[in-house]
Amino acid sequence: MELAHSLLLNEEAYNQLGEFQKAEFIFEWLQFLEKLLPVTSRADIRENQKKLVEQLTSLLNNSPGPPTRRLVAKNLAVLYSTGDTFSVYQTIDKCNELIRSKDDSPSYLPTKLAAVVCLGYLYKKLGRILGNSFTDTVGNVLKAMKNAESQGRYEIMLSLQNILKGLGAAAIPCHRDIYKAARSCLTDRSMAVRCAAAKCLLELQTEAVFMWSTDLDSVVTLCFKSFEGSNYDVRLAVSKLLGTVLARALTSKQPTASTRHNFRRISLEEVMELLGTGFLRGSCGFLRASGDMLKGTSSVSRDVRVGVTQAYVVFVSTLGAQWLERNFSAFLSHILDLVSQSHPKAIQSQMDAIGCRRCVSFILRATVGGLLGEKAQIAAAKEICQAIWKLKKVVDAAMSDSNLETRISTTDVTASQHVLVCALQELGSLIYGLGTTAAPLLQDSSTGVLEAVISVILHPSVSVRLTAAWCLRCIAVALPSYVSLLLDRCIERLSVLKSSPEAVTGYSFAVAALLGAVKHCPLGIPHGKGKVIMAVAEDLLCSASQNSRISLQRTQAGWLLIAALMTLGPAVVQHHLPRMLLLWKCIFPSSPKDLETEKTRGDSFTWQVTLEGRAGALCAIKSFVSHCAGLLTDEVVQRLLPPLPSAVDLLTQLSSIYKSYGNSLKTPSTVYRHKLYELLAALPPKTYEGSFCAVLKELVTDLTVPDSQIDASTFLLPPLCHENDLLLLGPLLQETDHRFIEEQLLLGNNIAGGSLEYDPFSIYEKVVKGDSVPKPLPPVLSVISAATRLFGVMFSHVAESHRLQVLEQLLNSIKQTKGSRQQIVQLNVVSAFSTSLKHLANCKGNLGPEEVRRSALTLVMGALESNSPLLRCAAAECLARLAQVVSDSAFTAGLAQVSFDKLKSARDVVSRTGHSLALGCLYRYLGGIGSTQHLNACVGILYTLSQDSTSPDVQAWALHSLSLVVDLAGPLYHVHVEPTLSLVLMLLLTVPPAHTEVHQSLGRCLNALITTLGPELQGSSMTVSALRTSCLLGCAVMQDNPDCLVQAQAISCLQQLHMFAPRHVNLSSLVSCLCVNLCSSYLLLRRAVVACLRQLVQREAAEVSEYAVALVKESREDFTPDVNIREIGLEGALLGLLDKELDQRLCQDVKETLTHMLTSMAVEKLSFWLKLCKDVLAASADFNTVASLDTTQEEETAKADDASVLTTDSDERFHPFSNPRWPTRVFAAECVCKIISQCENAGSAHFDITLAQERKQRDSRDDFLVLHLADLIRMAFMAATDHSDQLRLSGLQTLLIVVRKFAAVPEPEFPGHVILEQYQANVGAALRPAFAPETPPDVTAKACQVCSAWIASGVVSDLNDLRRVHQLLVSSLVKVQAGKEAQSQQYNESTSTMEILAVLKAWAEVYIVAVEKQKNQSDAHNHCLKTANSAEESYRDITSSASGLLDLVQTDLGTLSRLWLAALQDFALLTLPSEYASQLPAEGGTFYTAETIENARPHYYNSWALILYATALWLTSTGFIVADPDEGVNNLSRPVTPTTMCQDSSTRPLVKSPEDVNTDRFHLILGISVEFLCSPRSDAAMENIVACLRALQALFDVPWPRSKIGGDQELGVELLNVLHRLILTRESPDIQLAALEVVRLILFAAQEHVKEKRRSAEVDDGAAEKETLPEFGEGKDTGGLVPGKSLVFATLELCVCILVRQLPQLNPKLTCSPAVQPGRHLLLSEDGSRLVAAALVILSDVPAICSPEGSVSVLPTILYLIIGVLKETAVKLRDGPLPLTVAASLQALKGLLSSPMARAEKSRTAWTDLLRSALVTVLDCWDQVDGLLQDLDEVSLLTAVTVFVMSTSPEVTTVECLQKRCIEKFKITLDSKDPLVQCKCYQLLHSIFQHPNKTVSYPYIHSLAPSIVGKLQEIEKAKPENAAELQAVQEGIRVVTGLTAAAEEEHRAHLVACLLPILISFLLDENALVSATDSAKHLHEFALQNLMQIGPQYSSVFKKLMAASPTMKARLESAVKGNQEGIKVKTAKHAKNPGKSSSIQLKTNFL
Repeated sequence: MELAHSLLLNEEAYNQLGEFQKAEFIFEWLQFLEKLLPVTSRADIRENQKKLVEQLTSLLNNSPGPPTRRLVAKNLAVLYSTGDTFSVYQTIDKCNELIRSKDDSPSYLPTKLAAVVCLGYLYKKLGRILGNSFTDTVGNVLKAMKNAESQGRYEIMLSLQNILKGLGAAAIPCHRDIYKAARSCLTDRSMAVRCAAAKCLLELQTEAVFMWSTDLDSVVTLCFKSFEGSNYDVRLAVSKLLGTVLARALTSKQPTASTRHNFRRISLEEVMELLGTGFLRGSCGFLRASGDMLKGTSSVSRDVRVGVTQAYVVFVSTLGAQWLERNFSAFLSHILDLVSQSHPKAIQSQMDAIGCRRCVSFILRATVGGLLGEKAQIAAAKEICQAIWKLKKVVDAAMSDSNLETRISTTDVTASQHVLVCALQELGSLIYGLGTTAAPLLQDSSTGVLEAVISVILHPSVSVRLTAAWCLRCIAVALPSYVSLLLDRCIERLSVLKSSPEAVTGYSFAVAALLGAVKHCPLGIPHGKGKVIMAVAEDLLCSASQNSRISLQRTQAGWLLIAALMTLGPAVVQHHLPRMLLLWKCIFPSSPKDLETEKTRGDSFTWQVTLEGRAGALCAIKSFVSHCAGLLTDEVVQRLLPPLPSAVDLLTQLSSIYKSYGNSLKTPSTVYRHKLYELLAALPPKTYEGSFCAVLKELVTDLTVPDSQIDASTFLLPPLCHENDLLLLGPLLQETDHRFIEEQLLLGNNIAGGSLEYDPFSIYEKVVKGDSVPKPLPPVLSVISAATRLFGVMFSHVAESHRLQVLEQLLNSIKQTKGSRQQIVQLNVVSAFSTSLKHLANCKGNLGPEEVRRSALTLVMGALESNSPLLRCAAAECLARLAQVVSDSAFTAGLAQVSFDKLKSARDVVSRTGHSLALGCLYRYLGGIGSTQHLNACVGILYTLSQDSTSPDVQAWALHSLSLVVDLAGPLYHVHVEPTLSLVLMLLLTVPPAHTEVHQSLGRCLNALITTLGPELQGSSMTVSALRTSCLLGCAVMQDNPDCLVQAQAISCLQQLHMFAPRHVNLSSLVSCLCVNLCSSYLLLRRAVVACLRQLVQREAAEVSEYAVALVKESREDFTPDVNIREIGLEGALLGLLDKELDQRLCQDVKETLTHMLTSMAVEKLSFWLKLCKDVLAASADFNTVASLDTTQEEETAKADDASVLTTDSDERFHPFSNPRWPTRVFAAECVCKIISQCENAGSAHFDITLAQERKQRDSRDDFLVLHLADLIRMAFMAATDHSDQLRLSGLQTLLIVVRKFAAVPEPEFPGHVILEQYQANVGAALRPAFAPETPPDVTAKACQVCSAWIASGVVSDLNDLRRVHQLLVSSLVKVQAGKEAQSQQYNESTSTMEILAVLKAWAEVYIVAVEKQKNQSDAHNHCLKTANSAEESYRDITSSASGLLDLVQTDLGTLSRLWLAALQDFALLTLPSEYASQLPAEGGTFYTAETIENARPHYYNSWALILYATALWLTSTGFIVADPDEGVNNLSRPVTPTTMCQDSSTRPLVKSPEDVNTDRFHLILGISVEFLCSPRSDAAMENIVACLRALQALFDVPWPRSKIGGDQELGVELLNVLHRLILTRESPDIQLAALEVVRLILFAAQEHVKEKRRSAEVDDGAAEKETLPEFGEGKDTGGLVPGKSLVFATLELCVCILVRQLPQLNPKLTCSPAVQPGRHLLLSEDGSRLVAAALVILSDVPAICSPEGSVSVLPTILYLIIGVLKETAVKLRDGPLPLTVAASLQALKGLLSSPMARAEKSRTAWTDLLRSALVTVLDCWDQVDGLLQDLDEVSLLTAVTVFVMSTSPEVTTVECLQKRCIEKFKITLDSKDPLVQCKCYQLLHSIFQHPNKTVSYPYIHSLAPSIVGKLQEIEKAKPENAAELQAVQEGIRVVTGLTAAAEEEHRAHLVACLLPILISFLLDENALVSATDSAKHLHEFALQNLMQIGPQYSSVFKKLMAASPTMKARLESAVKGNQEGIKVKTAKHAKNPGKSSSIQLKTNFL
């Protein structure tokens, strides 16, 4: 194929190929040429033009296929337009000649067609350049059309369209001729020709004025004729033509003088009249009213009506949204008039009426719902309301007529019903779509929407009453705040008017509809409403028999209300269950005898009432079973069962009752059947086993002797066919934008589809699509579909022997019926049997013995050869299910063989299509095809069938079947891939485009092949690349196909290819194809486009986006006008599509695509994305409507600020998004949040303004989020103050995120301030409306969260500014204090719980922050006091804000603490396990009611943690001392002390002591914490765990609670175990640190307790002997610790867990394993170090709570761990500080060694032994690390040794061998080359030398002092070079000085004599001083200082020495002199640097 890539055709390569490969080769070359020509230089083209033209024209004679001829034509046209045009006339002549040829043979046809296509493209591209030649050409083409067959007519029409396009106005001379030809084609019998003609005429009307002026009427009539017998594509094309022509006629300006004489302006009325005629009278014209019309029998054919409906929509869309807004009232009245009484023919039967109503609804939905923005929609809703009022007046006038007879027969009333139904439906849909933005509409009293709707509830027509109820349901879903209000109103009217039949049905419909809406309203309705409704329903049922005139209505209404009540779910229903079961029991006779007596009594009316009532009861129980499955316990099921046998008995008697009482019972009995079947299908089959036989009998009768002659296939079969197979049946069964009206055409002529009045009970059911009205079928049909479903369930449960009888009976009944009736019976039976196979397959059942299989097979095979294609599809699926259920390979092979035999012999289309599909489906449920033999046979047969060009149907079915086989065979198919691909390509290149169904099947084949090849497509071998090229070729052919569904196939094939071999798909051309089709009028094409985009942007978002923009900039042809990619990029175009699109699935895909693009590109294209979101949010931000601001005195300033926020830059420039709907705006707000989180991952510069500005200056292309903060705030503000509640929630969420992320960003221009501070007015203004009284609670709850975040963020430091937001929280608190009784009755009680808890949580957060700030400040304050007083002022500033914040909370703290405790108590009750349910208070808690307990739970779970922490802090701050003065009599509606938990008022003590109250509170907090921490759910938020641990920390910070936990050891152990488990399961260091802090406090509490006991024991025993003191602490006398009971053991476990996790080497088991190599040191993370340090602190405290014996048993462990940590982490760090862990371990060691236990007589000896061993271990550390010494930190080890020497009793370290080793270590270290090590060593020795006990210090002094002096004496030779060395020398001198002071008198002189020469040797003379280094100078000064001190101290020795050595004396004197001279300078310096001492102390003073 690579050889095809050249400018000229490679004829050499071409001639070597076979016949079919030539076609492929040519196509590949032409495709390449098409891309190449536009980019080739003119010169090159001219050079090769002659040859190229020859090659291309010679192809015309080669009989090219459709795609090839199109490409030849395109290339010729491009070639001439870029090269020379002189030879073009020869080409045109040649084409004309070919067309004129007399050869009519089929083989010559492609050549003729190619010539026609060629002409079209040449004229299209070259247009007027071709001068006048076009008249001949057109004449020639038109002449050829006269005897052309359909393909010819099709191509000629398309060519003429192209010719017209190219010539424009120049073609006027031919317009009439073309018009005539196209007219005849518009009613052609071939649908493809009709479509082509419509396209041609559409092109013609742009220039041919007569089409929309003089000939308008005939054009319109022609279009109507064209609709007759049309298919979907024709209706789309012709409606586009008709709508466009009419729109053109309406808007055209006065034409030129030449045509003026017969031109008249046409008015809107006339245009509407023309369309209306088509809608009402069809295509029989205006003038010739045919005979039928006069007789009044003909009705309009449905396809005409549907076509005209689409034309209306095109007409309005062409004129645009603004036109519709201006002319809406005229348009509305005309549209509604279509179904009014002025045209009785259109609505003469109910069926017609339903059809017309659907069409009218569709027109309104597509125009009002699709084109208008929100404001315009509100205006439209007002217009519709006016229309409803007008009709209402008509009805009232008719009804008020006093004469009853006339009242019933008044035609006006029935006539107005259809208009009202359409108006109400549209009103409902409009409000549903507007959501909460419709609030102003409903509040507008002048329109009176609710009044209007409620007023027509009393309309005499049932369908109007039902639609009004539906409209109320839509209003309720859109505006949840109205649900309760409307329910109350309807229930009240129902009670008042219960004697009017209309009122009883109307208002019960309304109540049922509203109840159905509740599950769509998250805020719900008050629980009490259920009781009211149940009471009303009972009342209606009980009073039904009182008045026979309305008994029917009351019975129906009563059961309808009960059935609707069930949808509220188990929580509500369980309270009414007993009463409902009683009513259910009473409605059926209790025994068969009673039923018999019933039959003898009564007349047709009483039977009608009875049947209605029982059907209603069945419905109610079915509703109960499906909505309250949770309540179906065995007991309830037992109570449900008794009436069932009686219900079945009645079913069997129905036919006899119906015979006795005549026709009036027909409908009620059918409804009864239907409802009983539905209920039985919903119940478990076990429950009615006894009635199987009776029911099955009835079912068989229903299926085989149907009442109606209606073919119900289109309802029954589609769900039973496989969705893939339905594609075979054309676009009618596929989803399209017109599905709503197109459905009617599917149904055959005598049904119009479903409508609400057929089954009022469907009004409360959940609908498939949000706002579409439920469409139940007529009872006659619905009973059949219910029967098939129930048959399916029962057949799979009856005995196998019984099955055979049933099947035989069904087969016989099919045989016995004849004609059309036979097909209906067959259809019902196959549906039922197919359903039963599905059930059997699901429950893994068995079909039964051979006989049953045989009957089943006969049944299915019969259907496979039915005339109905739908039935054949269902039968093929049924066959697959049969194979699955039997699951026997021999049986399956037999089935295949039957089909093979049939296909070999049969010649008729029906059996060939049926059996070929059967082959494809057979293995569908058997896990694929496993036998190659079967596969080869299938492939062979299907290849043959797919090439049968005489029947496109057979081709389409065979290819579809082949695609299934490819899928099922999987890898087995690889051998067949190449031939199949060749076959597919050949067919793609040769099948005429008119056979779209074949092309679609080919597309599916190609897709299956690509899937089979899969990732292999990436390969580079010859075969793979050939396969890949073929796939790409196939896709290219399909992309060029005129049919949109084939294009959709091409896109999904390319998508597959891109997934498997991304490098080989040309992304830019794919993206351009996607952009062009983004707004296609075909839903499936749009879906394919977006699905493909979704996949592309996951990998290559940036490239896709760039290609899209580049494409628009390049494209010279006008790009689709709907998409404005040039301005707003592909992202903007997708957002626009999201806004207009109505298909939910597509919207979801668009959202996902945008989200992927955002995640990968938002950071790079930040400004672009933010601008997009801002445009969407701002396009509709109408700031006049922001909630009015309340103006109290102190709010005046706020108002001024807010006003400045609200003024917007009111630029009237072009908005890329005109009036986006609220869901789009919500999505934009969510995008803003996603952008922020993307930036957070991208880097800190996005949140640091200084850094961002620096980097922006460096590179202006960089962009950072912080620079757009104003925009972020503004977007959040716009969203938060919108009318739409969802948008407000999104806006507040955005604001919350902005506040949290930017709170800490400082403002560089004003140090000490933050960047957010300037926006405080905006934040205040955004929050204020959310606290208005009418705001829904979820918005207020969210706003509370934002308030607390804002206050807590510390952005605003000035209290007066903070007060505004604080005030909002205060106002909420006031509301909370009113308690749950005062809550509004608008929503469910749980919403008030949500709001209260949100408020309390917000306050808790503020309080926590205030306390933390104050704590930090007091720490800072203490710190300041330590350092100096200069920081005093700054400190005062900080404190004011923190204490101020605390003061703000303090005022309400009394109230808050009470409420917090109450909320915690509620939470504690709610967390109790279910077995304690009976002990919960009957009336609920403080903030929740008992009934709504389940709904309240999540709100408590959401907020308890912060409330707990706040309460703990508050109790801590009062030190647990305060018991509330009014604890007994509380302000709240009920006392909420934790004491009231599970006691009733009688047993409650009146007053509790403060101690008891505190104990209760303590246990409440502890209990909640332990309960939560025991088993935090895996999704528990981190912050909840941290808050819980912080609460425990706060709790144990005060003595009283510590005394409680210290005194209760079991409690302590329990808590430690819980914390241990938490540490094991949560990795987060924050949580682990917090847990360790709690452990430390528990241990501290235990220590205090032990101390206290010891103290009191000592006091008690007084002077008694010390020996007799009882031992306190763990381990008593034995030292044993019991795991599980011992606090010490639990603590050790926990610490070991932490230590081993951070330092696995500590685990002795591990140390032996090869995984841990000794001597490898791991550096811990900072968090790890902090954890280890915390654990060590705890460890060192453990012995304090042990008895002496106990301490001995734990000591080895503790020592092992402490020294282990020291050993593992004491690593030398380059000039770093001491590692935290080392410091901690030394600290712990010191704490441990100085423990009193080491000295207690009982444990002293054991301790001494253990401590000696520990010291040995430390000393051994040196020796272990041979050769690895370099990284061990000897200083730390030496420090540890020093700690031992200093802190233990002397007997531990004075053992000779130990002492020697210690001294040895010091010696080695003293000789270290590292001055820092020397320096530390000196310091440590200094402390040892000072040891008070001589036995300890003397050996060290004796061994080490001489070497120290020696070292110092050497300094004179090598003066210190740097600060470190200097410091070492200074420390050395200090040691000697210290020694001198400590020495005994007789040795002292000797020491001074050593010291003085050393010091004097450090002095420098004046000359040397000038040139000396810094360190030498410092040393000089240091020596001088010391000499000044020592001289006077030991004057005698000093003098002696001086006298002995004159040189020394001279040195000293000169130094002193020099010092005195410099002293003035020094004093000045010292004043500057106070406290700067020249010695550096050891950071951590361990000793």
